[in-house]
Amino acid sequence: MIENLSDKILIVDDELEIANMVGELLNLAGYECFMANSGDSALKALGKREFGLVVTDIMMPGMSGIELLIEIKKAFPDVAVIMVTGVDDRKMAIHTLELGAYGYIIKPFNRNEILINVVSALERRRLSLLSKEYEKSLKMEVEDKTKDVQDREEEIIFRLIAATRYRDDETGAHVKRIGLYAAEMARGLGWSASATNDIRLGAPMHDLGKIGVPDEILLKTGKLEPSEFEVIKTHPRIGFDILNGSKVPLIKMAAEIALSHHEKWEGSGYLSGLTGEEIPEAGRVVAVVDVYDALVHDRVYRKAFTEEKALSIMTSDRGRHFDPRIFDCFVDLLPQMRDIRDEVKDTEDQL
Repeated sequence: MIENLSDKILIVDDELEIANMVGELLNLAGYECFMANSGDSALKALGKREFGLVVTDIMMPGMSGIELLIEIKKAFPDVAVIMVTGVDDRKMAIHTLELGAYGYIIKPFNRNEILINVVSALERRRLSLLSKEYEKSLKMEVEDKTKDVQDREEEIIFRLIAATRYRDDETGAHVKRIGLYAAEMARGLGWSASATNDIRLGAPMHDLGKIGVPDEILLKTGKLEPSEFEVIKTHPRIGFDILNGSKVPLIKMAAEIALSHHEKWEGSGYLSGLTGEEIPEAGRVVAVVDVYDALVHDRVYRKAFTEEKALSIMTSDRGRHFDPRIFDCFVDLLPQMRDIRDEVKDTEDQL
């Protein structure tokens, strides 16, 4: 109760005598009261000072009390409102309560009726604020714990990927860029925040299956023999088998990407020769960004191409290797892709 006495009360009535009478009653009870003679002046007062409660007449010239109630609920949702009227109208009372009023007083009223309504409204407001604060605190606690889990997942994932770094020429920076490119693409394609985060962490596992490819083939600097390339083509299946069977959306997406990122839009890719939208969208996204990153960075078998040359090569494969819609999204996001390249260099240990 003592805490409620610190709440300032705004009394709104075009009849000065009534406003002063209500104010005197509440002042005597220990509340600090302020007056406004219209809805417009009440809103101005609310904008300048923090009030816990507004006691407003319904029938006023200009903005009515109901219109004021609606404006207060929109602009100052934590302020409690009590309606005062000279008309005993049950439907009106219900309507104001549905709009968010904390009480409804009919004139003429007595001192106790006003005080009971004021005490009740301020206590309800206090409990409502406590509930909101608790929900906010609980949400922050859940978010903190969720972030801890995500951080652990991310560390496990990148340590798993690190195992492949000892088997081929791909750097830690490369796999991190793939995740960042893919996440940027996901946002551009309108994916949800959770799916975007999943592809950020799942895309770097696209070549996890290379851990099962023999060194003499994986590390060969010259052109691969047809039989050797057939062995290389097994890495999507190996990666899928490692990741498959999880109920975690992130790992399920990673398995999907591992299996499908070498499929091509027109059906000449591997392993399954899928075409068009038969290829999972995440796989189609990674197909684009993986080729881009490979072309614009050095490999053991060649030097990096200029971005202009890389884009020329990739554009010729639009609608053949790459989903046209996803490729066009990639082109639109090229400034962001360049920023990622600049931020995550091959010279840095990113895992």
